[in-house]
Amino acid sequence: MAKLTLNNESIFFQRKDEILRIDAYGPDCIRVRSTRNAVISDEAWTLMPPTDARFEIIGDEKKATLTNGDIRVEIIVREGWYSTVIHFYKGDKKILSTAEEGDYVNRYKHVSGDMYQVKAIFESNPGEHFYGLGQEQQDYFDRKGCCVELAHWNTKSTIPVLYSSLGYGYIWNNPAPGRCEATNNHTLWCANEAYQIDYLVFGGKTPADLAKRYCELTGYSPCIPDWALGFWQCKLRYESQEDLLEVAREYKKRGIPIDAIVIDYFHWTEQGDWKFDPKYWPDPKAMCGELEELGIHPVVSVWPTINPDSENYTEMSEGNMLIRTENGQFGTFNFYGQQTFIDVTNPTTREFVWDKLKKNYYDYGIKTFWLDEAEPEVHPQQFNNLHFYAGNGAQTALLYPFYYSKMLYDGLKKEGEEDVIGLTRAAYIGSQRFGMAVWNGDIPSTFKALKQSIVSGLSMSLCGIPWWNSDIGGFHSGDIESDYFRELIVRWFQFGVFSPIMRLHGARKKTKNQIDRHPGVKETSGGDNEIWSFGEKNYPILKSLIELRERLKPYLHDLMVENSKTGAPIMRPMFYHFSDDEVCYTLDDQYMFGADILFAPIYEQGCTSRRVYLPKGEWILTKDGTKYEGAQWIEVEAKIDEFIAFVTPESGLLDFFINR
Repeated sequence: MAKLTLNNESIFFQRKDEILRIDAYGPDCIRVRSTRNAVISDEAWTLMPPTDARFEIIGDEKKATLTNGDIRVEIIVREGWYSTVIHFYKGDKKILSTAEEGDYVNRYKHVSGDMYQVKAIFESNPGEHFYGLGQEQQDYFDRKGCCVELAHWNTKSTIPVLYSSLGYGYIWNNPAPGRCEATNNHTLWCANEAYQIDYLVFGGKTPADLAKRYCELTGYSPCIPDWALGFWQCKLRYESQEDLLEVAREYKKRGIPIDAIVIDYFHWTEQGDWKFDPKYWPDPKAMCGELEELGIHPVVSVWPTINPDSENYTEMSEGNMLIRTENGQFGTFNFYGQQTFIDVTNPTTREFVWDKLKKNYYDYGIKTFWLDEAEPEVHPQQFNNLHFYAGNGAQTALLYPFYYSKMLYDGLKKEGEEDVIGLTRAAYIGSQRFGMAVWNGDIPSTFKALKQSIVSGLSMSLCGIPWWNSDIGGFHSGDIESDYFRELIVRWFQFGVFSPIMRLHGARKKTKNQIDRHPGVKETSGGDNEIWSFGEKNYPILKSLIELRERLKPYLHDLMVENSKTGAPIMRPMFYHFSDDEVCYTLDDQYMFGADILFAPIYEQGCTSRRVYLPKGEWILTKDGTKYEGAQWIEVEAKIDEFIAFVTPESGLLDFFINR
């Protein structure tokens, strides 16, 4: 017989071999856990400890409710084959209900030991919009109607949180790979191998309230250095110290604002040595000294891979600091031979690797790192065959980018660094509290990828990741001498100005006259990727866009401070500020950059105008100062050297854009 019991802290339910617990988890938030094991686990994974909440529990053995601020949960016991039903309310409005699937549905499928494939299934609400789940290279900002695999790989970063247009947020608190089905017949969450079902539902009166509540649950992003708000120069890849310095000097010679230059992968000897190859990088300290004089910050790529030939391999292997397969083999990645990944879920690993980074990079003056391969990118992607310090990969694989970022953040803080910034290719719940800027991976150099990058950035912003970026121009196969790419790079640069981080990168095709300067280098460079590389007509356009970004730094600084205190993202969906406007829930190709800039990117080849929706209020077109009343669609022209942005009259930002 099903049984409900209550105390001042929790609601407990038991039926057959399932036990369930409902708790308040900080203000306006409710946590639900259930399992077929003997006890409920208190493992919070990457959540912050809950803050105090004022809540009320009432009920009897058949029905119980927990009210916590804006959110109320009700559990009703059903007998027979009817499953017990849980309803969530926001005020008097029902927002979420478990599906009445009965005993026909097996929500627990035994895998091994005390691990199960687990499912949480909810009724679908007609007309509801869902946003979040991290970044996918796809066209669907609204996840309603989508089935999304919960996994990381290159170009895909899973953060299992959804925001609903009904005014609540949902966190699937489980780092196991799985899936989410936000379809018309149900909303289903599945973890392929887990100890228990674990999710949180939280409320707020506005999207801004939800963003703040999410950061209270998962952590706020710290302030990053002001220089990181400017322009980052990057390419695949500068082969030598002199190559890099030549580019840095040229930017300064031309008077182009530049704040960072990136030393990409395979500047090292062996993977897992984490040091410069002295043949091509003979004096890193002198290099960093010259860059400092130029006012440019060096950023160095770090991979979490290690080769058996590395000087660190034996010590790390014997010290249990590497990911292993469950069969004890080391190889999980093939790049210049079999590599394995370091196990960053192990605190010993994080300390060991940071010591190497400090000795071989930080002590030369390098304080910013690019954490590539952060998923980690294992081949084949069979997580159940991976053994982490934190547990089997089928249970814990989504944690990897969180601890990879934590390794860097903790190391830099230990050295006394105040404002920390890093670049990483994947993130998880809570990654934002380590000052990481996430980018969307090795995407192609196409207009389609540009459009999908807009969606990626907006989705990540709703998952607590304020510092997001894409490779300006895309990563793969950009032909810098083609008309297609030269148009694409301008439109992507325009998007880059209004991205949280503005970073140029890509593996460009080599031109016919490109000189092979270092024939002995292990990993060769791609084509040129500086702003003077894309044609004489483009150069002044790109230079002016970088100069605009430089002028916008004070505005970005204020957004950064606001984010660190409230969780307000930098790149904001239109409904973030206009939640009463139904049209804004349908917009996936224009957004607010902070509260005072509306940006509508051009993302189609040959396009020189587009429709823009202006919400209620007054708006000023930045290119000419024309004023428009909101609550309407308008057609706006944007030739190749123009972009479409509006500012609010009270912002005082128009002077940044005109008469320059």
